[in-house]
Amino acid sequence: MQKLLSIFLLTALHLFCVELPAQVKNDSIPVASKKITDTSEAKPENKFNPRKATIRSAIIPGWGQIYNKKYWKAPIVWGALGTTVAVFRYNVTNYRSLRQAYIFKSDTIPGNDTLINPKFKNLSQGALLSYRDAFRQNLDYTVLFFLIFWGLNVVDATVDAHLKAFDVNDNLSLRIKPGRSPMANTTGISFVLDIHSKNIRMGK
Repeated sequence: MQKLLSIFLLTALHLFCVELPAQVKNDSIPVASKKITDTSEAKPENKFNPRKATIRSAIIPGWGQIYNKKYWKAPIVWGALGTTVAVFRYNVTNYRSLRQAYIFKSDTIPGNDTLINPKFKNLSQGALLSYRDAFRQNLDYTVLFFLIFWGLNVVDATVDAHLKAFDVNDNLSLRIKPGRSPMANTTGISFVLDIHSKNIRMGK
């Protein structure tokens, strides 16, 4: 009996010693957990940065429109600014000629009249002064329009880049709702803008 008890204790001790390291070994193995990120509500990244569009249009007109992939707008920008530059050069050339012609016409040296531009040679001193001032005023207007067109080019590129990220889909709806308004205490027709997502309306 004692011999059987000894064998039983030795067998149990042997099993215990074998099982314990195995359990410790299994428990010591770290379980790698993979974090799952829910991307269903993630916002789509806007590829068009309004700040970049603004800076590029301010540096080179039309660059912001090209950045926004509105290629057809770039020639319009270049045409508007190019036209103002051409008009500016025309006004500068005539203003300088008229100013010099007025100086030659008003001095006391008869030989200087031959140096006057042929298209202004027959004008009187008063007419030269009047035309000179008119072209000088046109110069100011040309510079003003050039700056306005340049500014509009920057504004257009900035707004266009902002609108690229504007979400227009089936989740946005506008409907007419007749009835009474408790806030205004009147009865009439109201416009209701529904911006809830499809999932909310379907109860998901």
